[in-house]
Amino acid sequence: MTTSTSPAVELRGLTKRFGGVLANDAVTLRVQRGVLHGIVGENGAGKSTAMKMLYGIYQPDAGEIWVKGEKKRWRSPSDPIACGIGMVHQHFMLAGPDTALDNIIVGVEPGRFGLVNRRHARRRLQAVAEQYGLEVDLDKKVEELPVGVQQRVEILKLLFREADILILDEPTAVLTPQETTALFRNLRRLRDQGKTILLITHKLKEVIDFTDRVTVFRAGKVAGECETAKTNPQELADLMVGRIVSLRVDVAPARHSKEQALEVAGLFVRREGSQQNRLADVNFQVQRGEIVGIAGVEGNGQTELLQALLHPAEPACRHAGTVKVLEQDVSNWRSREIRALGVGLIPEDRHSEALLLDRPLMENFVLGLQRQPAFASRGWLRMNNISQAAARAVTDYDVRPPDPALPIASFSGGNQQKLIIAREFERQPKILIAAQPTRGVDVGAIEFIHRRLVRARDGGAGVLLVSTELDEILTLADRILVLYEGRIVAQFSRGEATEAQIGLKMGGG
Repeated sequence: MTTSTSPAVELRGLTKRFGGVLANDAVTLRVQRGVLHGIVGENGAGKSTAMKMLYGIYQPDAGEIWVKGEKKRWRSPSDPIACGIGMVHQHFMLAGPDTALDNIIVGVEPGRFGLVNRRHARRRLQAVAEQYGLEVDLDKKVEELPVGVQQRVEILKLLFREADILILDEPTAVLTPQETTALFRNLRRLRDQGKTILLITHKLKEVIDFTDRVTVFRAGKVAGECETAKTNPQELADLMVGRIVSLRVDVAPARHSKEQALEVAGLFVRREGSQQNRLADVNFQVQRGEIVGIAGVEGNGQTELLQALLHPAEPACRHAGTVKVLEQDVSNWRSREIRALGVGLIPEDRHSEALLLDRPLMENFVLGLQRQPAFASRGWLRMNNISQAAARAVTDYDVRPPDPALPIASFSGGNQQKLIIAREFERQPKILIAAQPTRGVDVGAIEFIHRRLVRARDGGAGVLLVSTELDEILTLADRILVLYEGRIVAQFSRGEATEAQIGLKMGGG
């Protein structure tokens, strides 16, 4: 029987398997109405799987889903939507060339006889936007809107469909600190007007600052739940990982040399088929023994910068200017030649740029190293050496499970990232380019990765850290450059600027 005191959502003993992998093991979770409820856990802990069962993307193998006091079994993806459940995915599901209005009403266009009543839709949307403080220019194309406003469009899509249970998956991954604050101000307003919000995030500061309650997943189970006001980031991190975790790596002052690891001068980049510069007059240096951080909201030229540094000879990267690696002009070199100088790379997208997902860990470990004398002789791979080196990397870098024969797709994102770092350190790089090195990884893996980056710096490598995570930049970088709309708009030494000051520059202020 439905009552006003029934939980908005209740999962009872929810279990889900994918082949031999137990993703959720008898998960029980209650979320009260009108709360902002945080969902945290390590990669592979089962939090996203549980939320996808609630949203109807997956069917549970066992257990029950209750919504507003009624037992539910989803027969199609439209069932949870009809029940008032909506989800904003980490990667927005918007059509860039279409207007905000068209994106919001697609699939539920009000009208008769197949004709869209846009005037009625606009009136409804304006009323909803005003009620919840989510103002959007409905006539602008989505691709012309800032990322923070695009996220408002996604939320308006749910409210237009009268959702009162909202699931948000890593909603601040591409936002500036100011946009993050605005988002949570809007979420609190939604909560205060009776909406229930489930927030999947790995940012413990956001959980502490903005949520009412928090549930911790570990190894497919619920490891704990509490009022947010009665916990702290350290307690949550330890519960997520099952051990004491260091949330902040101690970084001693840099002892860099005068030797340039990387020098970029007057760099302009256009994408193929475009007349617009994606990078404009970019100039900076990275010395050996220092970490230089590139801060910026995603989409402000970071991808083009990496392309120009590592693939300058490719026709898709039309560039002007000079790039020097270890004092050699590599402006028109091929990637393999640049890497042979001693360049390590942690790429933006590990799946498409660094891994062969259907191949075993051992083969992925040697990817790019297969010509080194330790692993090849007279055109033949030295499989015994490769096997021993991969096993050593698995142990040294705590890759789990410790099985080099498993396909790399069987490993969590954090463990895939550890393998990539192990492989790049096998090169003993003189310069390491780390692009979004902790994207999508859990707090335990973040601690490990940060320590390895600092160790590379202290060992004399120059490190270029490209990250949208401002906390990461502030923790690790000896110098911080802010990239906005393809230009470096500010530079700070460690400790010179606050998070708010850097965030303002990231947003063009």
